[in-house]
Amino acid sequence: MFEQADVTMQDFWTRTFGLGWTGTLAGLALLFALAGTLYLITRRFVLGFVRALTKRTRAEWDEIVFDRRVLLRASALVPLVVLQAGLRFVPGISPLVLDLALRLLSAAFILAGALILDAALSAGHALYQRLPLADRRPIKSYVQLAKIFLYAIAIIFIVSRLAGRTPWYFVSGLGAMMAVILLVFRDTLLSLVASVQLTNNDLVRVGDWIEMPQFDADGDVVDIALNNVKVRNWDKTITVIPTHKFLEHSFKNWRSMFEGGGRRIKRAIYINTSTIRFLTPEEIERFSNFALLRDYMKQKVAELEEYNARYANDGSIVPNARRLTNIGTLRAYIIAYLRQHPRIHQEMTFLVRQLAPTPEGVPIEIYVFTNDTRWAVYESIQADIFDHILAMVPEFGLRVYQRPSGHDVAPLALAEAVAEQG
Repeated sequence: MFEQADVTMQDFWTRTFGLGWTGTLAGLALLFALAGTLYLITRRFVLGFVRALTKRTRAEWDEIVFDRRVLLRASALVPLVVLQAGLRFVPGISPLVLDLALRLLSAAFILAGALILDAALSAGHALYQRLPLADRRPIKSYVQLAKIFLYAIAIIFIVSRLAGRTPWYFVSGLGAMMAVILLVFRDTLLSLVASVQLTNNDLVRVGDWIEMPQFDADGDVVDIALNNVKVRNWDKTITVIPTHKFLEHSFKNWRSMFEGGGRRIKRAIYINTSTIRFLTPEEIERFSNFALLRDYMKQKVAELEEYNARYANDGSIVPNARRLTNIGTLRAYIIAYLRQHPRIHQEMTFLVRQLAPTPEGVPIEIYVFTNDTRWAVYESIQADIFDHILAMVPEFGLRVYQRPSGHDVAPLALAEAVAEQG
């Protein structure tokens, strides 16, 4: 019925005004000019007016919707509506050309709708990013997956409209192509599963410091997407890791360290074994005057005197009595020093222990936590502690092990050469 009306209208123009193909071209030019003019008016004036309104309001969502180009893409519907409505009134246009043009316009409508929904999803994601929940539950991968399905459906409808078939005709053929689809989108499907597990198990968030040596990644997570996770390394480079690799490889997440409020110091100093010995009475008296060792020395001297009086038959013989050592006193000093240190977390694991001797000497390991997790502050605290301890080691008659270098060996070689010449 409508097609007959269109043909009658075209015949009316042709018979009344005698318009041929020149009239058809003129009608098309006029129609496209009208569509373009309305599109420019919509973009420049209507959208400009809407933009001015969004800046005046206190709400943030309207600016986000505008910035994500939702309205800009929606403005493309104006010329499409004009063209679809006006093509029927163009004189001299054949039914075949009209049908083809209407199909193309229908496909353009579908594409424009997909683009509008794409922008709307981006705006919704931007609004979600402003919520406190967004850091713990990122949804970027789900938004990207929704866009993939959106464009897949849009392509099916566009092809079906151009081919003059129902969409179910093409959907029914997807079953035979499922193997190809799984092969093409293998990484995407794996990344989707990985993204769901990372999000639901709260394994990685934007802003987390992670280490993944397999990919030379060591830095902050800046983006979690469907297919990849971006890590800004400390040297300001970017490492892009496929999302599904997080389920195939191990990685270290430092988030719990920051949330716990303490950062671990685990470092040892190596004492030269040849310098370890018992303390002399003069040294015991001297160390008893150290403010940090006063209580320890008093308690330890009383304990040893009681023990030796009870069990030692002849205290003058070294194996028969217990005595204080310089390395044990150093360890007690380190414990007392760290216990009163204002930057050490006293409620977390606190150990100053002696490890098994090595070829480099006897390790005294410090295993404590600072109460400030910031990297630069942590390194400063750690450096100050070991500066002090290394400077105090000679006070106890001890030496820190240092592997001999050419500078150390040169005097010996010179002395040997002089002795040979003499």
